[in-house]
Amino acid sequence: MHNTQDMITEISSAATTITVSHHQDGSLYDDDGRPKRTGTIWMTSSYIITAVIGSGTLSLAWSIAQLGWSGGLVVMIFGLVTLYTSHFLANSYRAGDPITGKRNYTYMEAVENILGGKNSIFCGIIQYANLYGTSIGYTIAAAISMMAITKTNCIHSSHAKKTCHVFGNRYIIWFGVIQLGFSQIPNFHKMRWLSILSSIMSFTYSLIGLALGIAQVSGNEHFRGLSFAIGQVKAGSDTIKSPLEVRTMKRATNLSIATTTTFYVLCGCIGYGAFGNSTPGNLLTAFDKPFWLVDIANLALIIQLVGAYQVYSQPLFAFVEERTTKKWEIIGKEHKVQIPFLPSYNLNIFRIIWRSLYVVVSTLIAMLIPFFNDILGVIGALGFWPLSVYFPVEMYIKQKKIPKWSGSWILLQSLSIFCLLVTFAALVGSIVGVLLDLKTYKPFSASL
Repeated sequence: MHNTQDMITEISSAATTITVSHHQDGSLYDDDGRPKRTGTIWMTSSYIITAVIGSGTLSLAWSIAQLGWSGGLVVMIFGLVTLYTSHFLANSYRAGDPITGKRNYTYMEAVENILGGKNSIFCGIIQYANLYGTSIGYTIAAAISMMAITKTNCIHSSHAKKTCHVFGNRYIIWFGVIQLGFSQIPNFHKMRWLSILSSIMSFTYSLIGLALGIAQVSGNEHFRGLSFAIGQVKAGSDTIKSPLEVRTMKRATNLSIATTTTFYVLCGCIGYGAFGNSTPGNLLTAFDKPFWLVDIANLALIIQLVGAYQVYSQPLFAFVEERTTKKWEIIGKEHKVQIPFLPSYNLNIFRIIWRSLYVVVSTLIAMLIPFFNDILGVIGALGFWPLSVYFPVEMYIKQKKIPKWSGSWILLQSLSIFCLLVTFAALVGSIVGVLLDLKTYKPFSASL
């Protein structure tokens, strides 16, 4: 489960060239000279929900099937851990005073300023590997939904007389082409409509999956599944209005995590109750009737993943562009291009090349390794403890100056160690899944 680290995002490099006179205009710029932030609790919540209620929601029933009812429900409790540590992370946004203190614009910057440079490097490697891996996983997930729509329509039109085997490479390419266009949009964080649309789509396919699961349970007349089983569970901003960013972050975190955890528990339990140990990795693939409703759910998932891909990619885009611009100023040069019937576009050659390369490589990897979701489980497991627990806890201890070996220090460190052990267990399970996939591995062979 992801935390609010992605809400403390980089903003565009254009905002770093504010003149002194702009600092004096309080109606347009904040205290740090950057364009005035307008994000609210609802916008922040929608960003988090867009990032968190992703295709992983539909795999929760499968995850519970690997552990059974007892183990699966225990794992769900980690939503509370994420909520708890996300408040620590929100506290790290400003140094010192929560209203006037110096801002930390990124997760890495917060870690660097509070814990030191070496911690920042480790944080950056884990964070950006996780973000890039997620974008690849989302590419595969979107292609699977496109394939599912094609397959259900084929089966329906042939009156179930055809097997309708569908290969996925072209669908992966289509999704990559869509992302090529969206990735070139500057100031993506200002596109509120896309985030809101993605949130609506998240609820749409989750509710449809939940409804279909309930209908299946009713048809079975009982809940399936074992009380316990052993298996694998995958470890699944800077735009907030001043001056109470920390308070808004915490409220948005409470709202979004309460919402997403409710959906996690419902979708996971109902799906497992409907299909038991035969629960598929994607709950929607278990249904082919009514085909139109399943198609709507898959279409909603595709639309949501278009936005979620960008939510996870933007911090990495900004990180690379900011670092390269600082080193070679000419790279940040922009050329205004007038497009007929549309607003002018600030063209940056480096941005076009770098972001296009990012999308192309992630698309090729998705095609090359169609079981990348299992590799994503490894990346997610590696990232859970350091990003969701270790760094937030250590920054909180440092900021609050909690004495070593005090009661609070021991409790916080115990929580961190416990989550580290859980991470190891999830990592082992994910590695086993990858090894099993390698036995039947065929590159460029995604199919449904």
